[in-house]
Amino acid sequence: MLHSVNLRDYMLPHPATIRSDAPLNEAMAVIIENRISGLCVVDEVGNLVGILSELDCLRAVLGAVYNKTRIGPVRDYMASDNLIVAHPDEHIVNVAQDMLMNNKRRRPVVENGRLVGQITCRQLLKAVQAFDDD
Repeated sequence: MLHSVNLRDYMLPHPATIRSDAPLNEAMAVIIENRISGLCVVDEVGNLVGILSELDCLRAVLGAVYNKTRIGPVRDYMASDNLIVAHPDEHIVNVAQDMLMNNKRRRPVVENGRLVGQITCRQLLKAVQAFDDD
């Protein structure tokens, strides 16, 4: 059985991040290098200000090629409105169900506005695997 149901015990405590003023090419390099599907976008003190997915990057690159324009900074392509976040003390099953309903692979974990972690499908699978290991 799970030893805990708190999201805090299963989240990634140091997710890959990028600043909103960083060049999109830098964000793409972080995504590729870390083999992840997206980044949390934070300000200078670690507050979550957005999310950038690999699909956002692809859309930006194809748009720039098609329009023969330059690629701008992360802030031009990240999602920043109505971000769905989790709190570290939320029940892991509730978060997993909501991620499934919304078809999201990852969710930032925020406490007092500051990014403290991220929960991903992979982390959820590891937690579920603990059911069989005990």
